[in-house]
Amino acid sequence: MKKLKTILQSNIITIFIFLITVFYILFYLNNKPESKYTKNENIITGYIYECDRKEDKIVLKVKGKENILVNYYDDFKCELGSYIKAYGEIKKPEKNTNFYLFNYQNYLLTKKINYIFKADKIEKINTKIPFIYQIKNYLNKHIENYKSKPYLEALVLGKDDNIKENVIESYQTNGISHLLAISGAQITLFSCGLLFILSKLFSKNTSYLFTIMFLLFYLFITNFQSSILRAVAFFIILTINKQFELKISTLKLLIITLCTLLIINPYLIYSLGFILSFTVSFFLILFKGLINKYQNYFSKTLVISLIAFLSSAPIIINSFFKINLLSPIINLYFVPLVTFIIYPLALLTFIFKPLDNIFLNIVTIMEKASLKLSNIDILNLSMSHINIIFFIIYYLIIIFILYNWQKGRNYVIVFFIILLIHHNINYLNPYSTLTMIDVGQGDSFLLKLKHNKANILIDTGGIASYDDRKPYDIAKNILIPYLNAEGVNKLDYLIITHGDFDHGGMAKNLIKNFKIKHIILNRENNNLEKEIIKKFKGKITNISEGIIKIENITLNFLNGLNTYDENKASLIIYTNIENRNILLMGDATKESENYILNTYNLPKMDILKVGHHGSNTSTSKKLIKKISPKISLISAGKNNIYGHPHQETLKKLKNSDVYITKKDGAVKINLNNFTIKTVR
Repeated sequence: MKKLKTILQSNIITIFIFLITVFYILFYLNNKPESKYTKNENIITGYIYECDRKEDKIVLKVKGKENILVNYYDDFKCELGSYIKAYGEIKKPEKNTNFYLFNYQNYLLTKKINYIFKADKIEKINTKIPFIYQIKNYLNKHIENYKSKPYLEALVLGKDDNIKENVIESYQTNGISHLLAISGAQITLFSCGLLFILSKLFSKNTSYLFTIMFLLFYLFITNFQSSILRAVAFFIILTINKQFELKISTLKLLIITLCTLLIINPYLIYSLGFILSFTVSFFLILFKGLINKYQNYFSKTLVISLIAFLSSAPIIINSFFKINLLSPIINLYFVPLVTFIIYPLALLTFIFKPLDNIFLNIVTIMEKASLKLSNIDILNLSMSHINIIFFIIYYLIIIFILYNWQKGRNYVIVFFIILLIHHNINYLNPYSTLTMIDVGQGDSFLLKLKHNKANILIDTGGIASYDDRKPYDIAKNILIPYLNAEGVNKLDYLIITHGDFDHGGMAKNLIKNFKIKHIILNRENNNLEKEIIKKFKGKITNISEGIIKIENITLNFLNGLNTYDENKASLIIYTNIENRNILLMGDATKESENYILNTYNLPKMDILKVGHHGSNTSTSKKLIKKISPKISLISAGKNNIYGHPHQETLKKLKNSDVYITKKDGAVKINLNNFTIKTVR
C-alpha cells in the first residue's frame, strides 16, 4: 500500500496519465467506432430514458442498439422506461454549416447519440416500467403542477430547458448561467448534509458508502448531466483518497477525475459544461492559497468570482462571442443568493409544495434582476473567435498574474488583457475576405476589408429550419454570432439587393440587434423594403445604377433596368478588391444580364456570385462566356423545394470551381492570396 501511495503521489505519473488520455482522445476522435445503426433503417425499438415536450414536437431519447434521439410530431404519452417501436426515417444530425457556430452533431455525441430518428408512428410494446424508472416518472410528475416547475427541474433534476428563453439569455449575458447547473457547490452542500444525517445513524465508512450510492442514483435521475457527473466523480475520488489515506493532492485528483471521465466518454471534450466545470475547478484549486488569504466573505467571493471569470473567459468567448466584464461583480449578488437561499429552498420546495409560491417569488426577483443587469451594455463586449495560440498566451499570462497577485494592483493588467482579446488580431489582419454565409434558402455575403477598414453585408437571408426544428431567427442565431466571431461589431454598410424575403427578411431583426451605419437599397421598394426604411434611423441610399466608394474600393451598381419586378430589379454589383474581380448577381434574371452585357464591357471574373441561387432563369451562356469566372458561389438551402441549383446552370459553370452552401456550407475566400476555406 505504501508503495502504491508513493506511485500515485508522483507528479510524473499524473503527467503520464494526462498525456495518455490526450493521445487516446485524439486517436478515438480520428478513428470513431461505427454506429450500430445504419442509414437505411426505418424501424427502431428501445426504451425511453429521457423525454422533452417542445412547442411543435416531442423529443425522446431512446436506448436501442445504442442511444438515439427520436422526434415525434404528434401527441404521445411519454413514460420513462417504456419500451417502444418507432416507424420513420433515420438521419445523421447536422454539423455546423457556418464557421465557429454551434455544432449540433458534436453536442449529441457528448450524449453518445449518433443518429436522429424522425418518427411517423410510435407503438408501446411493453408498458411494464422498471422500478428505477417508476421513481424517475414519479419525481417528474410530482412537480408537474408546481408554479416554479422550470427552476425545480433545473436545480433539483438538472434540466433547464423550460426556463424562458429571454431569461436564460440574460443569465448567459451576466455570466451567471453556471448557477443553474448543479455542480460542485451544490453537490458538496448536499453531500455534507446527507453525511451529517447518516453519521448520526451509521459508522463513518457506512455513511460515505450510502452517500456515494445515493449520488450515483442522483446521477441517473439527472440523466448524467456533465457538471453533475464531474462533481459526483470528483467527490467519489476525494472520498477514496481520504478513506485510504492516499494523501494525493486535490489538483492531481481533479486531473485523474478528468482523465477517467474522458476515457469513458471521449466525446465529453465537446461538452461546454464539462470543459467549463473542469477549467474553473482547476484554477480555483490551483489558486486556493490566494483565495484563503482573504478572510472577509465578500472579498473571498469576489476573488473566487474573478478567478472563475478569468479562467472561463476564452471558452465563453469562443462559445457565445461575448463577455461581460461586470460578471465578477454581478456574481457577488447572485452566488450567495443561489447557494444559500435559492438552492436549499428548491430542495425544500421539492419536498413541501406549500413553499411553491415563496420559492417562485424569490426566483422571480432573481429573473428581474438578471434581465435588468443584462441591459447594461457598457461592459458587455462582443468578442471575436480566439485561435489556439492566443488561448495558450492568454492562460500563461493569467497564471503569471495570479501567482504574482499583490493586493489588487494587478486588476488593471487583467482588465487590459481582457480588452486585448477584444482588440486582437482582427484589427491587425492584413487580409480582405469574402464569405458566403449559409443562411439556408437565401443569400448573405460578408465582405471584410483588411485591417477592419469596412465591413459590408450583402443580403440577410430569410427563414431557415434546422434538424426538424421550427424555423428560427437567422439574424439572432447565425448572422450576429458569426459577425461577432469574425470580429465585426458593427456594419458600415448593409446592402439589400432586392425586397424578396430570402434576401432582406432578416434586415429588421439585424437593425434591432446590431449596429449598422448605412443601408443601400435598389430604387424600387416593395413593402418589405419600406418597412426597413421605416425601422432604420440611419442613412439610407437608393441606387440601381451608379458608384459608391468605400475606403479604397469602389462598388459599381450595374442594373439600370426600369422595372417593378423584384428579381429583374435586383442590384448587380461589380467590384475589384486586392486585384480580384468580383461580380455579385443577386437574383438578377437573364434580362438583367443582357442589360449589363449590352451596357458594360465586363472583364473576366475571379469570383461570381451566381444569380438566383443557381436557377435556370439566370446565368446565361452569354454571360458565362463573357466573364469566365474562376470561382462560382451558389447559396441554396438543403432540400429546397425549387431544386436549386439547376443542373442546366451547373453545366454552364463546368469550367469554374463551384461552391454551393447546401453541399459545402459557408465558404470564405481570402482575396489577397486567393485561398478558399469551406466548413465541410
